[in-house]
Amino acid sequence: MNISDLIITKGEKTELADIFLNKENKDAIQQLIKEHNYSLELLQYGLPINNKILLHGSSGCGKTTTAKAIAQTLNKPILILNLSTIVCARIGETSLNIKQIFDKAAREKAVLFLDEFDQIAKARGNDDKDVGEMRRLVNTLIQLIDYLPQTVLLIAATNHAEIIDKALLRRFQVQISYDLPTQVELNQYYDKLSENLPQEIKQFKRKYEISYAEAKDYAFTQAKALLIAKLERQ
Repeated sequence: MNISDLIITKGEKTELADIFLNKENKDAIQQLIKEHNYSLELLQYGLPINNKILLHGSSGCGKTTTAKAIAQTLNKPILILNLSTIVCARIGETSLNIKQIFDKAAREKAVLFLDEFDQIAKARGNDDKDVGEMRRLVNTLIQLIDYLPQTVLLIAATNHAEIIDKALLRRFQVQISYDLPTQVELNQYYDKLSENLPQEIKQFKRKYEISYAEAKDYAFTQAKALLIAKLERQ
């Protein structure tokens, strides 16, 4: 399999300002970006730069868009690992594919984004089908992460941090949790989504206890229905 088949390098531009984050997460990400902007000065004092980040928590709450925005802010290319194509029946082949992608990230000094990280990072012994092979895959990951150059920023994302191998979890210097947004946060998000709509279209019934991604789909569906109904009355 060609390495270019395993990664996604293009996507829409994403600004950090466009992502809805709580204050704690926003502060953690800003700190990370500042560390990389002042890396030379920090390294002069023997202070390491955090370059292994785990984003975990509810689906649809901004993990992927956060990774893209960090890469854009740092002016780094982003390599998004397509785990659905990389996981093979032969685990040894999967390990080789992953190593090739880590090598590519090192050459390009890129942001390497591993989405659905739990698919390849399950705790050793939790896989009934082939414990030995999965253990070797996790060992490969640990070695690759341990020798990751400072010029590479590794961002892993998962909805199931509880099943990731503990030795792998310890490798991530920064771990950021994404929870479902509160009603206040969703109201701010709905206001942002509908700011360019006619006033009567903005009055759709709002839905809560859902993710940002679900809220976006829901809001646009409601807005379109109201707008179409208005056009039909004309």
